[in-house]
Amino acid sequence: MKKKLGDILKFVVFLGIGIFFIYWFLLKLSAEEKAAIWQSFLSAKWGWVVVVMLVSVLSHFIRALRWRLLFKPLNHHPSVNNTFGAVMVTYLANLAFPRLGEVMRCAMLRTSDKIPMEKSIGTVVTERLIDTMMFLIIVLLGFLLMFKSVKDFLYDSLSQKFSSLPTLAGIAAAGVVALILLFIAYKLFHQKLMRFAFYRKIIEMIRGTVDGVKSILHLGPKAFSLFVVYSLMIYFLYIAGGWIILQAFDDTVSLGFQTAFVIYLFGSVGMMISQGGLGAYPVLVWQALAIYGIGEATGLACGWLLWGAQQVVVLLLGLVYLVYFSLLKKKTERQN
Repeated sequence: MKKKLGDILKFVVFLGIGIFFIYWFLLKLSAEEKAAIWQSFLSAKWGWVVVVMLVSVLSHFIRALRWRLLFKPLNHHPSVNNTFGAVMVTYLANLAFPRLGEVMRCAMLRTSDKIPMEKSIGTVVTERLIDTMMFLIIVLLGFLLMFKSVKDFLYDSLSQKFSSLPTLAGIAAAGVVALILLFIAYKLFHQKLMRFAFYRKIIEMIRGTVDGVKSILHLGPKAFSLFVVYSLMIYFLYIAGGWIILQAFDDTVSLGFQTAFVIYLFGSVGMMISQGGLGAYPVLVWQALAIYGIGEATGLACGWLLWGAQQVVVLLLGLVYLVYFSLLKKKTERQN
């Protein structure tokens, strides 16, 4: 009962954040600004939006192929169709309740391919750990590749609120000192800190990440190579979606893949802070484009179209496969 109440509370909070973002920004906009955003929608080249949807489907399909590889060491071989369907149901369920989809996709494969839940959950945990590592690597690459433009934008924005800002050398020095202090604290107080549940959870997460990486190495050379290729393709397609939507607007068509990289990073934060990125995702895409001098009307229109194209794919395919698995479950029950 407590778990269900917790899930409902999470849903309400995350959905509330998304609605708040929408309300807050609509409240700030004048009638002229709202008209300009609407005009940007009307002037967009909608063929590119369809391409974004196709790229989104392809990224989900490759994610299903990658997940399917993790069952090989477990001597299970789910079909590509069932694995892809389970992934789409995952995204659909996560629109309702965060992380509900991770459990549901395991339940789908238990129905379709008789794979025990505990084994499927292990593959999902491993996949999530790898995704976390990939995202951190992308963030680091993004910081290194686009440091100057992002730094200038942040400094210009922050300098309006703060009279003085630390230099890059000062930030780097503070970071090094913080890492040294953390290492010393770990060596001196590790055993004592293990008494605290929060600390144990962090340590378990780190160990789980290491174990997850080790399990990938057990796939064998060919499967491991495929896993790496699939992972790179997934994140390339995520970023490519941002570049494609830039082609839909005259103001953004000249922007390159680097801009799409920034869109992905900002948009990912939006997906984290509100339910399915509702409200927050388009706003943060606009903020990413503002770094490159794109106005509010085009930036918000671009963000909403990119977000909307992805969600339409999830809703359509997610519902189709939810019906598919329901019918499959009924068929299995009748046979038993």
